[in-house]
Amino acid sequence: MDELGARAAALVARRPRDARLRRVGTSRAGTPLWLLSVGHGSRQALVVAGPHANEPVGGATALRLAERALADPRLREGADATWNLLLCLDPDGARRNEAWLSGPYTLGNYFRNFFRPGFLEQPEWLPEGAAGATLPETRALLDLQDELRPVFQCSLHGVDVGGAFVELTRELPGLAQRVAHTAARLGIPRELAPYDTLYWPRLGPAVYRIPPPHPGDLAAAITEAAVESTWFHPHRYGTVTAVVEAPMWGVAAVEDATRPADADAVLRSVSHTLRHDTRLLEGILGRIRPSLDTSPDAACLLAPVDDYLLVGPGLADSWDPDMHDAGARRLPPLDTARLTALRLAGRRVALRTAGLLHQLVTGSGRDPSGALPELDRLIDAWCADYREGCGARWIPVARQVEYQARVVIAAFELAGRYAPVRSHSGETEWGSQAALPMHRE
Repeated sequence: MDELGARAAALVARRPRDARLRRVGTSRAGTPLWLLSVGHGSRQALVVAGPHANEPVGGATALRLAERALADPRLREGADATWNLLLCLDPDGARRNEAWLSGPYTLGNYFRNFFRPGFLEQPEWLPEGAAGATLPETRALLDLQDELRPVFQCSLHGVDVGGAFVELTRELPGLAQRVAHTAARLGIPRELAPYDTLYWPRLGPAVYRIPPPHPGDLAAAITEAAVESTWFHPHRYGTVTAVVEAPMWGVAAVEDATRPADADAVLRSVSHTLRHDTRLLEGILGRIRPSLDTSPDAACLLAPVDDYLLVGPGLADSWDPDMHDAGARRLPPLDTARLTALRLAGRRVALRTAGLLHQLVTGSGRDPSGALPELDRLIDAWCADYREGCGARWIPVARQVEYQARVVIAAFELAGRYAPVRSHSGETEWGSQAALPMHRE
């Protein structure tokens, strides 16, 4: 995280007239939240990197976007734009991932050192609404949104294993084609049916519309984003928000639209596996919990463990074709891409939980229940399933960054083309007039 700030400061030193760096908040641990701004236009673009602690690509993408904007006046003066780049929203959580960030980039190293805080400690979410937000990182972002009133906001995310996709609060016609072109050029699979968007409207291949938040319990909030968020907070200003997901390990099958021979058999296997793995991990947690201390560090790791163990059985039940009753929500039509996404999601829940439990045991310095060898075996076997069963392959960081930067620029330009206008009802809708010149790749 210190490197991001240093690189941003060096960029400002090179171009002090066009770029500036300011502190817009402070994390829970006292780490500065840095905003790098490029340009002096009246149309504000806000790019948020690092909202999830285990997804570091956004910081590098933010710096790439700053360099692009400085190099191309069409993205500044030509678009009457200012690019505001929040370098990392959760620097404290990101620091907990540094053990795998230094390499090697293997699935085993990643999951053994994975960290993402519990759902209620993630700064993008507003489970109690904006007025009830208490995390200093969340308050800093809300204040920034209210200050800038951006025409465009982008949240930079990473998929650990899967493919690339985009989520939008409003439709941007033409974005799906731009995503397809960029992904093809960079050899990155598009996720045509992500687990995250299982029941969301599809705007085009690998592009989905985020539904407005609706009431739900904690499990629904975790699995369906059924909660208010900073994605929608600036909606009142006519802002369109894009959540741009870039994969670390790509899986080709996530863009396979063919129909499987027996979808129900795959669903049974995936759901039964997740139930089995959850019970196994619950048993391990029960064995190690008595030997854990009550330090804040242990509590920080236990919170996401409890989240994952909470949602696992419900996910398995919702996918199992033998568990559906007449009133249950039916799964969308199932192709290979969607079944692959569910398989990846189930395995992800188990692997993240196992990795966090591994850290709890190693951090305690003792293992009276002998859980560590068992956790190592599970992590190795499940990572092998990702590699050999799903074909997961590491995507070089440079390609992740380039993909994300190109998609952000495309979405920004399209947001300018389809500028918000007021309808007769007073709701913000989209007009078709060109408000910004289109920038060609």
